[in-house]
Parts: sequence; C-alpha cells; structure tokens
Amino acid sequence: MSAEPVVVKRGQARVFLEGPELCREYMRTEKIWFGTSTLHAGDRGAIDTGHPGAHEIFFVVTGHVLLLGDEEKYYELDEGDAILFPEGVPHTIINIGEVMATLIWAGGPS
Repeated sequence: MSAEPVVVKRGQARVFLEGPELCREYMRTEKIWFGTSTLHAGDRGAIDTGHPGAHEIFFVVTGHVLLLGDEEKYYELDEGDAILFPEGVPHTIINIGEVMATLIWAGGPS
C-alpha cells in the first residue's frame, strides 16, 4: 500500500450482493477491510461464515436489526449501536425495522 492516503468514491466501491443485502466494499488490504451494507425492511442477508484470524465490527447507521451469531444467538441493535464478532464466528443481518437498515462494517487481523 502507498504511504499516501487512498480516497475511494462511492462509485468506485466494489458492489456485491449477499442475498438481498447490498454491500459496498470501499477498502481491503492485508490489515483491514471496510464497507457498508443496506437491507430493506423484513429482509435477511446471507450467512457470512466468519473470518479466521480476523475480528469484524458492525455499526448501525440507520434502522433496527438483529445480528445472528453462531449457536443461534441473536443481538438486537438500533441506530448508533455496534457489535464486534470474534474471529471465525458466522453471522447474518436481519432487518426487523420498518425502514431501510444501513450498517458500516470493518475487520482486520486479530
């Protein structure tokens, strides 16, 4: 990676779907990844199998969601809430609110 800051505009982000969850990955290096997810009310994203050797954080920008972790544990989060998943823990997002949910996610080596 360059010693200079790297700017990525929204239109330059890598866009992909995890089920109905729209993801935009803005940055990915060997040390960190960063992006956003949006999910319509009532929708459930695909299961992310977790990241061996890495932690992942989710921050709820808008909406009301459940994050399902391993062993069927649910974590209910609202705007302004965050959660950290330890390395290798599978997870999925479920929008239980009445509006579009937007989350920011980032991860990196543990």
